[in-house]
Amino acid sequence: MSRIVGVHAVLPPYRYPQHEIRDALVEMGAVGPEGRGVLDRIHAASTVKCRYLAMPLERYGTLGGFGEANAAYVSAATELAQEAVRGALHRADIAAADVELVVSTSVTGLAVPSIEARLAARWGLPAHVKRVPIFGLGCVAGAAGLARVHDYLEGHPHGVAVLLCVELCSLTVQRGDPSIANVVASSLFGDGAAALVAVGREHPAARARGPERGPETVATRSHLYPDTERLLGWDIADSGFRIVLGSDLPDTVLRHLGPEVREFLTDHDLKPEDVTGWICHPGGPKVLEAVRETLDLPARALELTWRSLAEVGNLSSASVLHILRDTLDRRLPLPGTPGLMLSMGPGFSSELVLLRW
Repeated sequence: MSRIVGVHAVLPPYRYPQHEIRDALVEMGAVGPEGRGVLDRIHAASTVKCRYLAMPLERYGTLGGFGEANAAYVSAATELAQEAVRGALHRADIAAADVELVVSTSVTGLAVPSIEARLAARWGLPAHVKRVPIFGLGCVAGAAGLARVHDYLEGHPHGVAVLLCVELCSLTVQRGDPSIANVVASSLFGDGAAALVAVGREHPAARARGPERGPETVATRSHLYPDTERLLGWDIADSGFRIVLGSDLPDTVLRHLGPEVREFLTDHDLKPEDVTGWICHPGGPKVLEAVRETLDLPARALELTWRSLAEVGNLSSASVLHILRDTLDRRLPLPGTPGLMLSMGPGFSSELVLLRW
């Protein structure tokens, strides 16, 4: 087993209540006057109270095409990523020179060289560090990234690996798209980043204990659901990333996630009621209700996920790391008990990571 030894979550400096973001979308022409009622209802139903944005709100209306939005992404993502990884290394008390692998995830902008390559020297990573930048997994990438880190550390038991998730969802909102999918996206997604440091089972830090030490990763499971390609994702247009969001997404979660999770837990002689810490991606109110129903969970099980959705919105791949950090800070489960990180994303796919506190 590998162990998470440091998690650090960061947010951009610009914080706005939901109603200010909603009003700004109207002012910049994201919806016409005829769509204002729908926008108001969807934003109110999102349960999001405020969000953090990569830029001041008034700048979004001045952005040109995809190139200008992407340049803003690279600039802001670099700053957030620098802080996230430095914070995670500090919490883990691990030297940057000891890092062997960096897995980075994002689906809200493009950077070549990738973000972690631009920052490797600033962090002090060794020149021979292995890098795996991941694009296209979307919201599932936080859990999937941890799973791939775990795969590496299983084969390198003395190793050190970093997972970085950076998402600037606000820079993808389409001003000329009045579709319900775009309005829903405009009500849910926020900006943020997070990083974690994990070590192999033979690393000295794997045996240490303390308030900054996280859980062990025990096992992982990926699942790709057939004939669901248009359920969630992007269409790439001249204006950038145009959201694909199927209306039957919550029903798909309701039908398929419960059996998948139960089968995975059964493989490890566990049941959902044995799990003491749920690190669940905050896909949105309807998705979270579907998760709770399909797994027959008490309301308290997903309380930190609901709180994260309200306080910062859906941060795509970075959300599960923010919720993991909240769990360690606010509601640390009993040592030795099982936890489960779960997220869903384009494909349509799910990723499960079994933890032990």
